[in-house]
Amino acid sequence: MADEANRAAFLEIQGRMIELTAKLKQVQTQMRNKEGERKRAFLTLEELRPLSDDSNTYKSIGRTFVLEPKSVLVKEQEQKLKDSETAIASLQTSKEYIEKQVAEVESNLRELLNQDPALARQIMSMSVM
Repeated sequence: MADEANRAAFLEIQGRMIELTAKLKQVQTQMRNKEGERKRAFLTLEELRPLSDDSNTYKSIGRTFVLEPKSVLVKEQEQKLKDSETAIASLQTSKEYIEKQVAEVESNLRELLNQDPALARQIMSMSVM
């Protein structure tokens, strides 16, 4: 009876660990994407700043380029940079929270396996095959 309860607890913990690992990977991917957006906006700003204010600047919209004043493009890139940095900070907070949850689940798993050595042996024998 206790063996079945421990096995059910193990399966629950295992499911939770898989779920958290997937969430963590998703957040890391989103962070990489936002980091790329931030870098692109920063580099675009670096290229726009030395241009004179009366220079012809073009904004890409799909496969079309539209003439835009430099000030509009600079404002757009600054906003993209700001938005990306805000999103990265938010994602970093989420990442830290998920990492704490993963550590807690790992702790629960260790506790369960220390509590029931027979379950630990059974799990190890399954993973060896």
